Amino acid sequence: MNTKSISVSPFMTNCYIVSCPETDETAIIDAGDEPEKLLNYIDENKLSLKYLINTHAHLDHVAAVVDIQKERSVPFLLHPNEEIVLNGLNQSQQMFGLPNSEAPTIDQYIDKDSQIKLGNLVFKVIETPGHTPGGICLLSGTFLIAGDTLFAGSIGRTDLPGGDTDTLLSSIQNQLMCLDDDVIVYPGHGPSTTIGIERKSNPFINNRYA
Repeated sequence: MNTKSISVSPFMTNCYIVSCPETDETAIIDAGDEPEKLLNYIDENKLSLKYLINTHAHLDHVAAVVDIQKERSVPFLLHPNEEIVLNGLNQSQQMFGLPNSEAPTIDQYIDKDSQIKLGNLVFKVIETPGHTPGGICLLSGTFLIAGDTLFAGSIGRTDLPGGDTDTLLSSIQNQLMCLDDDVIVYPGHGPSTTIGIERKSNPFINNRYA
């Protein structure tokens, strides 16, 4: 798997461009801003963009989706429970003093029964609500894109509409802490980590997993 992490927007959101090395089929995961930068990388590396996928629909993760779709005819994939978050995009932008922008339209719903194929790669969808109602993580082999569910030494915030701390902790413990120690966690903000490191040292995780 070829992976490029690009930090975008004042929120320093990690946008991931992942591609199959054999076919160059590519997905942009969490296109949070700066669409030109993301598309330039796609074009410079002669990649074939197939999907726009989001782990959740907060404004700092979806702001570039519409502009990319205007340039490239690719579907936008999101969990159905995120539709309520997406519908509140303008309200969230106003809360942060940002100008309103067009909310993307969901082209394909994904959930725990979905498998996303990208050339010879297959991503499993792991439902991890709590940061938002329909938050997901994407797993392929030892590669986990965690969105704002799990960070290095921390977890996603739960004080925004739709967030719930108990639900998020349950998601992490039941869906992520069962993964192997060597699974690399690529979060929505900040540096990467591993499941093993977080199981041992993350202060938010129940110490029965230590």
